[in-house]
Amino acid sequence: MEIRTTFRKRLHDIQQELMAMGGMVEKAISLSIEALKERDLKLAHQIIADDRKINEKRFEIEETCIQLIATQQPMAGDLRTLISVMSVITELERIGDHAEGIAKIVIMIGDEPPLKPLIDIPRMADKTIDMLHRCLESFMNCDEKMARSIAAEDDEVDDLYDQVYRELVSYMVEDPKTITRATRLLWVAHNLERCADRVTNICERVVFTVTGKMYETNVSKY
Repeated sequence: MEIRTTFRKRLHDIQQELMAMGGMVEKAISLSIEALKERDLKLAHQIIADDRKINEKRFEIEETCIQLIATQQPMAGDLRTLISVMSVITELERIGDHAEGIAKIVIMIGDEPPLKPLIDIPRMADKTIDMLHRCLESFMNCDEKMARSIAAEDDEVDDLYDQVYRELVSYMVEDPKTITRATRLLWVAHNLERCADRVTNICERVVFTVTGKMYETNVSKY
C-alpha cells in the first residue's frame, strides 16, 4: 500500500510539472505576439533564450516518467497516463519552438514600419493560448468530452489563418514592395496555426489516456 501511495504521489508531481511547462509555453506565445506588436527586440531575444528552459523542463519530466515506468512497472491506466505525458511534453516543447520562431521573425522585422494594424494574428494567438490552457486542464481531469470539443475549435484558428493569408496576399498583389513584410507576417500566422494543430494532438492524448484508443480528433486543412 505504501508503494502504491508513493507511486500516486510521484505521478501527481509529474502532472503538476507538466502543467508548469504548459504555463511556460503559454507565456512564450503571449510574449512573442507582444514583442511583435511592440517591435520589442529585447523581449524577442529573451523569448529565444528562455526556450532553453522549456526544453530542459521537457527532458526533466521525460526522464522522471521513464524512471517511474522502469522501477514501478505501472499497468493499464497509469501506464497510459505516463506514456501520454511524454507525448504531451513533446508537443509542448514544439509549441515553444513555434513561439521562439515568432520571436526570431520579430528580430528579422526589426524597426521597419508595420504593414498593417495587427488584428487577426493576435486573435489567433489568444485563441490558441485559450485552447492550450483548457486542453491541459482536460488532461489533468481526464475529461475526454472536453478534449474532443477543444480539438474541434482548431477550425476557428484555421479560418483566421485563411483570413490573414488572403489579406496579406492582396497587399503583395497591390504593391510588390510589401512582399517581404507581408511574407514575414504570414510566417508568424503559420507558426500560430501549427501551435493550434499541436493542441489538437494533445487532445488526442487525452482521449487515449481515458479510453485506451488512438483517435484523430481533427484533421487540419494544412
